[in-house]
Amino acid sequence: MAEEHHSGPLDIGAEMDYHEHERTYSFFLEMAKYGTLAVVALLIAMAFGFFTSAGFISATILFLLICGLGAVLLR
Repeated sequence: MAEEHHSGPLDIGAEMDYHEHERTYSFFLEMAKYGTLAVVALLIAMAFGFFTSAGFISATILFLLICGLGAVLLR
């Protein structure tokens, strides 16, 4: 089998744009945080709507209240 031997300096690619990296990571954390809030609120509202006699409208109102309160608390 042939082996490759590099005699010159290694090409490591372009310089890192650390500002863009930090901005992308911050965006990812925000989306993960609010996405988790939405999923938890949806599960609570579904359990409230299915296992009580409250119904769909009450569960939807509960979902919106949880999302609103959670968004205020997560800032």
